Amino acid sequence: MTPHIAPLPSLVSLLGSSLALYVADAGIWTYPGSEEIKLALADLADDHRSLIDRAGAVLEDRGADVPRHPYPIQFTATHDLDLRALLPRIVAGLESQAAALENTAAAGGDAEETDLVGEALTSTRAHINDLRQLLA
Repeated sequence: MTPHIAPLPSLVSLLGSSLALYVADAGIWTYPGSEEIKLALADLADDHRSLIDRAGAVLEDRGADVPRHPYPIQFTATHDLDLRALLPRIVAGLESQAAALENTAAAGGDAEETDLVGEALTSTRAHINDLRQLLA
């Protein structure tokens, strides 16, 4: 793989294998009254899926493979937990994701890569703030 496309596979893998996306895909149960958490996670999932799709399209246009992003097996242990109980773990995962995105951004790339990674970082930080407010 050529160095100039390295940020995009990293972006796809980071965003696509997150606990937040897993929770959105798995439809974790929640008590009535926690709709704001569901909506915040759905918003996050929509934003990140859009970024994954766009990065994947760029990779395909460049003739590169789009990485698969399987969820870690330990995520299956979250099915018996309420969304409110999962929120601190989701926020911690997003904070780690933001740090990894900062490293990916620091590695550089062309304008399209830099824009997508920067947008992913901005989106992730905004969602961290939103979810922290729900925890408060």
